[in-house]
Amino acid sequence: MTIDLNADLGEGYGIWTLGDDLALLDVVTSANVACGFHAGDPLTIRRTCAAAVERGVRIGAQVSYRDLAGFGRREMEVDPEELCAEVLYQLAAVDGVARTVGGRVSYVKPHGALYNRVCRDPEQAEAVVAAVADYDGSLPVLGLPGSVVHRVAAGRGLPVVAEAFADRAYTPAGTLVPRREPGAVIHDPETVVARAVRMATDRTVTAVDGSEVPVDARSVCVHGDTPGAVRLARAVRDGLVRAGVAVEAFT
Repeated sequence: MTIDLNADLGEGYGIWTLGDDLALLDVVTSANVACGFHAGDPLTIRRTCAAAVERGVRIGAQVSYRDLAGFGRREMEVDPEELCAEVLYQLAAVDGVARTVGGRVSYVKPHGALYNRVCRDPEQAEAVVAAVADYDGSLPVLGLPGSVVHRVAAGRGLPVVAEAFADRAYTPAGTLVPRREPGAVIHDPETVVARAVRMATDRTVTAVDGSEVPVDARSVCVHGDTPGAVRLARAVRDGLVRAGVAVEAFT
């Protein structure tokens, strides 16, 4: 059994920092690097990419709506052509910076509201996939299993990688409970670790109504912006290893 462990990183901006990126890069195998639209700036992107390369961590472009004030968590109506161009801009920027420090972007993962939107919206999913295809059709798209964006990407010949969220609550339909609802984010370390191990070994998770939901995932996400994120990520990795799961990047 093998699983990738990914986290959102590089989400500081200017003098503001968010999370302990260097410590998390010692734990995860894939880093979803903010591209400057929901968080991140050129210096933060460069430092994060350099630190990831130094540790052998794969770099992903975490593309987003242009929403710095809302941290990319506000759903927006964006013309598909404009959204495609904005995703392309973000992807090219992070990949260009990564190459200057000896790395490259290995995959693409939408962030926040865009992530949730392309799970169900064919038009916006097509815009995101078109940007990835135009830039490099060999780049995998990381997202929820069975999501619309994965169907669109597969239809265009792009590789897809399914992920699960150890610290997020699930609906019976296999989608994430919106953050505005109580209990959407799970903070108890023992619960998060147990869920991660079960996702990796049994490929299932318990939804908020008690039903069992299949999650055939190759990667597990732990968020880097929650309190105690580093400690939680380490606990998840240790729990996976104890359960006999090899923690390795999917790319």
